[in-house]
Amino acid sequence: MANRLNQLLKQWLSQKDTQKWVLATIIETDGSSYRKAGAMMMINDLGQYFGLLSGGCLESDIMLQARRCWDSGRNRIVEYDMREEEDLAWKLGIGCGGMVRILLQPVDEANQYLQLDSLYALLESNQTAEYCQVINDQVPLNTLKTLTLKQAAPEQAKSIEGALKKADTDRKTETQQGVFKQYLKPAPHLAVFGGGVDARPVVAIATQLGWQVTLVDPRTSYARNGHFDNSVSVVRDAIESLEQNRWLQQIDMAIIMTHNIKLDAQSLALVQKSSAKYVGMLGPIHRTDRVLDLIPTTREQLVKPLANPVGLRLGGELPESIALSMLSEAHAFIEQQNGLSISGILRQ
Repeated sequence: MANRLNQLLKQWLSQKDTQKWVLATIIETDGSSYRKAGAMMMINDLGQYFGLLSGGCLESDIMLQARRCWDSGRNRIVEYDMREEEDLAWKLGIGCGGMVRILLQPVDEANQYLQLDSLYALLESNQTAEYCQVINDQVPLNTLKTLTLKQAAPEQAKSIEGALKKADTDRKTETQQGVFKQYLKPAPHLAVFGGGVDARPVVAIATQLGWQVTLVDPRTSYARNGHFDNSVSVVRDAIESLEQNRWLQQIDMAIIMTHNIKLDAQSLALVQKSSAKYVGMLGPIHRTDRVLDLIPTTREQLVKPLANPVGLRLGGELPESIALSMLSEAHAFIEQQNGLSISGILRQ
């Protein structure tokens, strides 16, 4: 089940007028919790829900609480405090031992669908947005603003720059004067160069993570239909002809794995002109030196640092393990984390 916001909204959008819906948003946590503030879930009157606010232990009760929103047309705030012996969650022995506060909001035409249709359109067009939810038990009053520096007045530009920076950090949410504010970015965008058999688990895992994936391979026998999810954008043009393609300025990560030195060189040269923050290349150092000679350039002259050999040391030699290793490193990089064991159980 997809849990990224744009995927939840896509599920909702196709049924928005055929079912009753509630948007559930975590607005505050204290102590241990499975999800943090900003996590969202869509619930409908068929008993379906898309997304998770806990590991599955609170969802049944959240759905019961959501029914009251359909009856009243108003917001509802519920709190599960696993620290309190009198709380339902504590008595049932569920949850992670912390407090979770959730805002439930009915979603319908009368409240302009909480601006969720417009929010989905922004995320799908690769724009960052500021989404605000008033925290009360009244009729919902949510607002949406596009965060773009284009055509912004000078007095607004500084504020927008600050918001865009927050969208790239852990400070994506804030609560001020009874308003819960989120800075929401499009799903991360990965470009995979090379559509061979070993690219399948890379693309499959990235798709499961909810990432946007562009798969590039000009070879006719590679990146075949049916081998990759339909949501993947497949590019078959010659790599050296792609410099003006729009997606090149929308990617966050690139993994080069064509198993062809010439194509790898073309791909590496191309992503130097892209928006990618992370660039990884499959293969040992001595092979990569041959790739660099073809460009020609050196590691030191590359505009973007090259992760090579690519991946984290997870062990395993199967394509699935290698895919997990590469994507784990890319994931940690764009989330600005160090990839270390949380418990410290692994040797340093």
